[in-house]
Amino acid sequence: MINQIKYKRVLLKLSGEILMGDQKYGHDSKAIEKVANDIKQVHDMGVQICLVVGGGNIYRGVSGAAAGMERSTADHMGMIATVMNALALQYYLEQKQIKTRVLSAIPMMTICEPYVRRRAMRHMEKGRVVIFAAGTGNPFFTTDTAASLRAIEMGCDALLKGTQVDGVYNSDPKKNKDASRFERITYKEVLTNDLTVMDASAISLARENNLPIIVFSLHKQGAFAEAMQHQGNFTIIEG
Repeated sequence: MINQIKYKRVLLKLSGEILMGDQKYGHDSKAIEKVANDIKQVHDMGVQICLVVGGGNIYRGVSGAAAGMERSTADHMGMIATVMNALALQYYLEQKQIKTRVLSAIPMMTICEPYVRRRAMRHMEKGRVVIFAAGTGNPFFTTDTAASLRAIEMGCDALLKGTQVDGVYNSDPKKNKDASRFERITYKEVLTNDLTVMDASAISLARENNLPIIVFSLHKQGAFAEAMQHQGNFTIIEG
């Protein structure tokens, strides 16, 4: 199976909503356990893995700003939510004997390490899963952009985004039963057609650095490993 792996070092981007399962808020232990199992399966293949997780299951900066809060403050609150999610993922991964490190773009020395690129690289070289928390550390940037940035900084072969659907569609498949999924699509087509799989900054950054983006659904157990081998349903954004 290892010989079939297409990438040796990857970044997995997770939405915070994945961690809340069927709940309306917070964490669902079964959902996090499922994600941890998927990560372990790929880790056991010898792949170096780093993660970026959103905070939407706890707090969204954009929503806070829309409600009248100053945007920088709201975004910083959202960054703190991503740290909470990163710590939860770390716990469940380490329960599976996977050494994991959380590195935060906002220094929080008592609970995790500050983000230092060389330190993160060294952790990955030692086979540890690295979770990047607090986005880029700056307001007005999403965790999608943070995922593209960290993947490029880490020299990843690909960025994999685990979502609610199994790829990029020409319209919302939850609203349009006739929506069709792309097998492959270019960065330019995603931007031109305003496909909302990731924000424009994240796509543009990936495009400038020739970073392939693979979009797949995390709802299917083992889909992460399948995508790593170009099996199952997914969409590749490149070119």
